[in-house]
Amino acid sequence: MCPEIKNDIAQIKHILATLVGEADRSVENPFSEEILNKVAKDFLKLSIERGDWVREGDIRKFIKTAPHNAGSFLRKEFAFANWYRHGHSHYYSKKDLVAFNEQLEKRNIDLSRYQEMLEDKRSFERAMLKKASDPKKKKDKKPFAMPQGIKNITTSPIPKPDPEIVKADLARLKEEFKQNNLAAYIDVYKGVHAMMKNTYLFRRYLEKGLPQMARKWCDDFNYANDAVKAITGKKQKFDPPQDKNAIEL
Repeated sequence: MCPEIKNDIAQIKHILATLVGEADRSVENPFSEEILNKVAKDFLKLSIERGDWVREGDIRKFIKTAPHNAGSFLRKEFAFANWYRHGHSHYYSKKDLVAFNEQLEKRNIDLSRYQEMLEDKRSFERAMLKKASDPKKKKDKKPFAMPQGIKNITTSPIPKPDPEIVKADLARLKEEFKQNNLAAYIDVYKGVHAMMKNTYLFRRYLEKGLPQMARKWCDDFNYANDAVKAITGKKQKFDPPQDKNAIEL
């Protein structure tokens, strides 16, 4: 090893020893694990004070649309890797948060709304699973009991309606959407699924009956689109005129 490098290493060790109050330590003697842990904690504290790491409660400073529990949501849904736990607090890389927010803006994603959509979907799936299961079923009971004499009780599917009738209904709904400026109150994701925007904060100040009308439009649109898919094999896409605050997931 050249003398210059040796000299640099010696200086680094001296600076480290000064920081931890061990300036009199011999260069040959290694630092204890306790001292190295202290230096690591001090360095971590300096990094936080310098702004390299962001406390979970401050994530919204860098991601404006972040939900309340943004940290755990980022880790679970986006595999956000550059974070650590210190005491009872979680810290996240500021640089990676900024880069992540740039991706959200590039893809036009409202993170809180995305979380709501995932929870709405999972809530629906949980409800379906609950209906499919029987919590009252006992282990010692037979799985079922067929009443005596029942047989030949069947039905057949009804004829499918003319797809043009359903498409006409969708066309009517689309026109109704435009005439009533429902883009301000409804999001249509990927052109096939309508979802009511959150109107709770201003509900009492909206035009009377407007929230109910918007909710009914969502139900009717989703119903008609499910029907047209059952008949033709695919849903009919709707690209509504977007208001300036609209988002796409």
